[in-house]
Amino acid sequence: MQRRSFIRAATAGAATLAAPSLFAQGGSGKPTPLKFTLDFRINGQTAPFFLAESKGYYRDEGLDVSIDTGAGSVASITRIASGVYQMGLGDISSLIEFNAQGAGTPVVQAVYQYYNRAPFAIIGRKDRGITTDFRSLQGKKVAAAAVESTRRAWPMVARKQGMKSDAFQWQTTDFSARDNVMVRGDVDAATYFHDSAISLFARMKSDELSVLKYSDAGVNLYGNAILASSHLVAQNPKAVAAFLRATNRAIVETFADPGPGIAAMRQREPILDEKVERERWAITAQYVGAGDTAGHGLGDIRKFTLEQQVDEVAEVFGLKRKPSADALFNGSMLPSRGERSIKA
Repeated sequence: MQRRSFIRAATAGAATLAAPSLFAQGGSGKPTPLKFTLDFRINGQTAPFFLAESKGYYRDEGLDVSIDTGAGSVASITRIASGVYQMGLGDISSLIEFNAQGAGTPVVQAVYQYYNRAPFAIIGRKDRGITTDFRSLQGKKVAAAAVESTRRAWPMVARKQGMKSDAFQWQTTDFSARDNVMVRGDVDAATYFHDSAISLFARMKSDELSVLKYSDAGVNLYGNAILASSHLVAQNPKAVAAFLRATNRAIVETFADPGPGIAAMRQREPILDEKVERERWAITAQYVGAGDTAGHGLGDIRKFTLEQQVDEVAEVFGLKRKPSADALFNGSMLPSRGERSIKA
């Protein structure tokens, strides 16, 4: 199913599929159950969530949190909108498009900005003439999945760089095959979440590759955020705030020392290599703690930057309606500014 029709179908059915019985804590003293969906697989990118789970931070906040693997940033939004999950990780640009399809009060909101800048990148082979100049991609073959955020956001980069959006040829490739086509040389470049490219870096030397970051192209996009059902926000904001406190605590600790977070993540996925996942987190941290976080702390946004992103997404995707920044991001349940500071 194409992404736009997938989003439209989910929006239409969201209101009827919500599960309010999961949101009430009641007076029994039992922890509040929360189902949380990741955006993709379990790995070092999301190590803090497993640190919070393993150290009992969610339990200490009166929550019973289950964390499941995801099927992409768009799927996270539709999972929450359907009521199957109450919270998750999902892409802000995709949320803008999703909410533009609906009418009235949005059914999904961002409540904590995980990636302060989207880790979108195109990684190219130097032996094919690709440099860190985006113009070097002209006339090349670039691998990407059929529906994914980095590919979808390319026209924004093209506009900033004065390039045509069809400056190169897309080679539609499954996520699992992307490294293979790069290593074999079937394509000249491929789209990645920068931190997801660690698998490619393990197979090709860094001096063989050029990393073209969207953030270096003047495209200031917020990336994946912690999302929540608007029903949960309305009915049990204390549960959302509790989840954010526990998660933020683990994020700050992972910045200080990634070892425990990586170890907690490997309890769920023992097959993953500790060294590789540490390297993955090191890249992730550049985007989670990027840009504005020195001023406003982890998890928050600058409203003007989000409004610019809404304008960009609306123009590139031809949206008929622009959701407001206030409808997209609800920062009322964030931990205090002091708690959201990265410790030196």
